Amino acid sequence: MGASDFAKLPHIGESLRRREDMRFLTGAGQYTDDIQLANQRYAVFVRSPHAHATIKSIDASRAEAMPGVRKVFTGKDIEGKMNGLPCGWLITSTDGTPMKEPPHPVLAQGKVRYVGDQVAMVVADTLQAARDAAEAVDVDYEPLPAVVDMREATKGPALHDAAPDNHCYKWAIGDKGQVDAVFAKAAHVTTLNLTNNRLIPNAIEPRSAIGAYNRATDDYTLYVANQNPHVERLLMTAFVLGLPEHKVRVIAPDVGGGFGSKIFLYAEDVAVTWAARQLNCAVKWTADRSEAFLTDAHGRDHVTRAEMAMDKDGKFLALRVHTDANLGAYLSTFSTAVPTILYATLLAGQYTTPQIYVEVDAWFTNTAPVDAYRGAGRPEATYMLERLVSRCAWDMGLGQDEIRKRNFITSFPYQTPVALQYDTGDYVACMDNAKKLAEVDGYEQRKRASEAKGLKRGIGYSSYIEACGIAPSNIAGALGARAGLFECGEIRVHPTGSVTVFTGSHSHGQGHETTFAQVVAARLGIPVENVDVVHGDTGRVPFGMGTYGSRSISVGGAAIMKALDKIEAKAKKIAAHLMEASDADIEFAGGEFKVKGTDKKIPFGQVALTAYVPHNYPLDKLEPGLNETAFYDPTNFTFPAGTYICEVEVDPQTGVVRVDRFTAVDDFGTIINPMIVEGQVHGGIVQGIGQALMEQAVYDKESGQLLTGSYMDYTMPRASDFPNFQLGTVCTPCTHNPLGTKGCGEAGAIGSPPAVINAVLDALHDLGVQDFDMPATPSRVWQAIQRTQA
Repeated sequence: MGASDFAKLPHIGESLRRREDMRFLTGAGQYTDDIQLANQRYAVFVRSPHAHATIKSIDASRAEAMPGVRKVFTGKDIEGKMNGLPCGWLITSTDGTPMKEPPHPVLAQGKVRYVGDQVAMVVADTLQAARDAAEAVDVDYEPLPAVVDMREATKGPALHDAAPDNHCYKWAIGDKGQVDAVFAKAAHVTTLNLTNNRLIPNAIEPRSAIGAYNRATDDYTLYVANQNPHVERLLMTAFVLGLPEHKVRVIAPDVGGGFGSKIFLYAEDVAVTWAARQLNCAVKWTADRSEAFLTDAHGRDHVTRAEMAMDKDGKFLALRVHTDANLGAYLSTFSTAVPTILYATLLAGQYTTPQIYVEVDAWFTNTAPVDAYRGAGRPEATYMLERLVSRCAWDMGLGQDEIRKRNFITSFPYQTPVALQYDTGDYVACMDNAKKLAEVDGYEQRKRASEAKGLKRGIGYSSYIEACGIAPSNIAGALGARAGLFECGEIRVHPTGSVTVFTGSHSHGQGHETTFAQVVAARLGIPVENVDVVHGDTGRVPFGMGTYGSRSISVGGAAIMKALDKIEAKAKKIAAHLMEASDADIEFAGGEFKVKGTDKKIPFGQVALTAYVPHNYPLDKLEPGLNETAFYDPTNFTFPAGTYICEVEVDPQTGVVRVDRFTAVDDFGTIINPMIVEGQVHGGIVQGIGQALMEQAVYDKESGQLLTGSYMDYTMPRASDFPNFQLGTVCTPCTHNPLGTKGCGEAGAIGSPPAVINAVLDALHDLGVQDFDMPATPSRVWQAIQRTQA
């Protein structure tokens, strides 16, 4: 079945309410911290109060003598018994050498490298006993100088012996010589220096893990708030603990948000799993919010210089970019891929720039590890490019919309100069629809109304593109990935015709249990309520690579479609036997099998029953049962794209920025459930505006202490900060997956930050404000205004 046929099926494009919401809204969900196992104990981690220090000694004797304390584990207890945490993506430097990959111990050994680094784990009968004992662990530190600013990394003390200059790698893509030659002859060059501010993920559910061990079977079970349980198991067993994979079951139950921060293998997950066998009891740990601020992998943190060469009419000729990326104290699971493969390859954007050269330097600092956060590289790329494009427009005296239209790609497929080939899109249609929805024609009138109130109004554009469903595995492997990027789907048809779907994708708020059920119900012609979806359990799902990079429907859904192809093929043979026809003459549509050119037909349910009660069955040709599994490895990324338009009002007396209007038009290809997609876009826009206006992780430059370690200091967006969003869609179906889908989970967070900042700068243009970095807080905006008037 082709994508165009699939899009016409019942249930596809239908806004069904999410079936999982009933249990979430009524308190019936089961998250990791809700689980209580027999013989369960509690873990609390002793964490470093220093950003950089030598551990001279650890005295746990007083803590271990306290009531209820079972054991205090330190780095010495695990030394030689397990490896450090692995990095999942190898980057090769421009000189051909591999990246620096220093050890990342599960419990600190000899040294701590950021505030929050885990030094010891206390296990006790109660959580309070573990907390009390953790405070009694005496650690003698010798503080060392810290470096938190990557621009000063080479001057700072070395974090790791393997990287004496704190440099992890230098990576590049493009032809520098050709780009430099174009710049030398360009009619105009626009230059922009910017920072992509560090963010702290704040999922509603903090990270949590419970390790359990069964002496009778020598099996381990890890319950964990994680986005990809099979990858968690693979990394933990094969790379860290050296356990047989089949002896470890990882269960990720309901997960209360992830946004990338729950993709990774964390030290706490390994520690509680290992300790469960040492103590012969279940060991549970749940982060409090302070721990989450300190130790969840942070996002973004780039410093970039970008230049665009143009001809006299504003046509883009070449782009030259240098980015410094902060990796934090250690390499997190996918950290190295974010500022390289997932960032630089998107810098063509929606534009026909013939030549691009990007260079990335990555650095270690005494800060929390940095890894993928909603969008993972694509927001950083879009922010840099769309800020630069708007600056080009202002330099050339063109409208933000006009310069984009002059440079849009209009013919597909399109090979970019930074490796990716876009299969399809309609960027002009997205722009036109966005302008119409945003009522751009009435902007000047609204601007005058704002001025009458003493406010400055600005409009900002952002035309983003992202790459979803990282693929294919062989190309990803050649680029450094240490795992495959396929997905698995199993369809189990029951005798009554109901269906259970087992997917390697994992839902942590995306609505898989509804969307995947719609896909299966549409294809088989059965009621949606007759389809159950199972995910998040390595003991039940054959295999899977999890959910991140907006891959679930395009990769996980495609695997399900391939399994359904097998189901349909076998079911046609059964139906042909029942109707005494050739299976080549059997048609299947609307839940019925028909013989071409006749009125013979039987329902899907009858075929299912026959498969399991094979009294009239071609046993010489077919096995009983109706159960199929398929793996899908994409041949290319998918490429959602769109245009966002933001209008803001700025009070020049206070610097307060208010988002007055926000319009988003996206091309997600085929849309399965519009209501779920709308919710995903809303959430993404909120996170993107949060970055643009209020969120920023800040470390003290001298001590390395996190200054924004709570909601008192780290501002999170609230509903009252936003207007109603105007949303629209354009559909150019993906050409290389059977659903025609592209992915929608991260688009809002990718396209919104530059739209907001471009709007703020447009509002302040008359006051002479040229630039400032995110977030556009009132104090930062006010100070920018004051500098121009000094």
